[in-house]
Amino acid sequence: MTNTQEPQNINISSVATTVDAVASAAADLKLYDTASHAVSNFTPIKPGQVGMYVCGATVQSSPHIGHIRAAVAFDVVRRWFERLGYKVTFVRNVTDIDDKILDKAAAAGQQWWERAYIYEREFTEAYNTLGVEPPTYEPRATGHMIDMIDLIKQIIDNGHGYVVTDENGNPTGNVYFDVASWPHYGELTHQKQTAVADAASEVADAMGPSVDNAGNDKYNPVDPADMSEDKHDPRDFALWKAPKDSDPLDARWNTPFGTGRPGWHIECSAMSHRYLKDMFDIHGGGLDLRFPHHENEMAQTRAAGYDSAARWMHSAWVTAKGEKMSKSLGNGLSVPAVLAENSAWVVRYALGSVQYRSMLEWSDQTLTEAQSAYDRVSNFIERAGAAVGGQPPREEIVSISADALPADFVAAMNDDINVSGASAAIFTAIRSGNTLLSTLDSLAQSGVKDEICNTLVNLGISKESVDGMPAEFVSEIVKDKVRDMLVNVRAMLDTLGLDPLAEPWVSEGAAGGAGAGADSAEHTALDRLVSEQLEERAEARKAKDFARADAIRDALGAAGITIEDTPQGPTWTLK
Repeated sequence: MTNTQEPQNINISSVATTVDAVASAAADLKLYDTASHAVSNFTPIKPGQVGMYVCGATVQSSPHIGHIRAAVAFDVVRRWFERLGYKVTFVRNVTDIDDKILDKAAAAGQQWWERAYIYEREFTEAYNTLGVEPPTYEPRATGHMIDMIDLIKQIIDNGHGYVVTDENGNPTGNVYFDVASWPHYGELTHQKQTAVADAASEVADAMGPSVDNAGNDKYNPVDPADMSEDKHDPRDFALWKAPKDSDPLDARWNTPFGTGRPGWHIECSAMSHRYLKDMFDIHGGGLDLRFPHHENEMAQTRAAGYDSAARWMHSAWVTAKGEKMSKSLGNGLSVPAVLAENSAWVVRYALGSVQYRSMLEWSDQTLTEAQSAYDRVSNFIERAGAAVGGQPPREEIVSISADALPADFVAAMNDDINVSGASAAIFTAIRSGNTLLSTLDSLAQSGVKDEICNTLVNLGISKESVDGMPAEFVSEIVKDKVRDMLVNVRAMLDTLGLDPLAEPWVSEGAAGGAGAGADSAEHTALDRLVSEQLEERAEARKAKDFARADAIRDALGAAGITIEDTPQGPTWTLK
């Protein structure tokens, strides 16, 4: 367990490997920086590449909705970088050694490493179920003890850390960062040194702990090691700490400064440097990590002689009646409990429905609105696919550059990942697509009329291109437009991790509904059964046995299946 874990690239993102060049739209990307309290243009350190490190889970117990919100938020950030054509190296750590893990394992009669692995797998399952892309690297703290020990040595050698010794001068295992020796301490979160840029910043400053507002933080309990009387300064924090008497023997590592285990903050400094080297583009995490974790991480990384992240981004909390969602506060909702009553697509949509810096109030209404969004999305995708003779392949969807997407969607995403504006752009496109589909129906029934021409002009099809044409030729032009709209809608949804015809929604049937599971085994079987009923209904109508036809339709409706008759034939969706 003392060996350094070797990097393993597990990124299986399709977008990152399909969009080849950085889009022109990338020049307009603006992102917020916690340290400056300002939104500014994003410029990568290395052209065409983005390095991101996002703090992952402390795997002490099952994931809840508050945990997964941050994962979804930074997954969307990453996906936008990929859609812009950047090659993204995304690192998300796993904290698998920690006071809470040790204490809860002992109380449950488990080995600490057993408990950590059980809950690491639960987090991975939650990420996968909700469509969060796997990180490029996912290092564990226990695999990087040598990296942490070496980093602490550098901090001590540079005069910014000290070893606590006993009365005989022997190292005790406690090592602290000397805050007084580092004049830059507080630059990330010291609000008195910066100006508040907007309302979201005010909320973050009021609810997120900081140097100015450390106090008794109920969301971020103080590490017991940081309460030691051996510290030179109350602000000093543990780099390494001596074991408690109750700690198992296999939860202790031998070092030049005594036996013990890492402090809370040192693992992220060690692993971000190992996998991303010197300065990297973005360090992300939840708002509650801003202080003390990220403040201390920034200080110790730079004190060791390395550059820290160029930009720090923090996702706001999921709240329940205005209070942060947290197991310790008794208001945490487990991911399996939420998924038991809602489809994974709906839960992901709800978690990503507001901009990452905005607090997300979790309620039944949040999920109801997400379900309504799914119904609108799946209905359009299925109808459009039927109208144009099939769905565009996934390869085409992931190859669409940001430059080819609707301008209002791009502008929203470039505005500090404004997903509310991006979602509005998607539904604007869906409304236009539905209008085109209705126009197709009208063409089939009544031919080319002035009102149809006017509708087409409003949707970007010139009147000259359809004047005097037979209805069937105009229909082909409209179908091409519908297909373009379908590709755009799916590509925009895919950027948010919500294309219903992508993984994991297809294989898992996670989104529910015919549109989402169109390629799944479950949908195929259901489609055959429903199609047989529709054929029988068609024969009944042909024979003018309308009572029988209506009875079939009513039976399907009672089973939760909606039938819609179109000029291309009947289609079905799940209610």
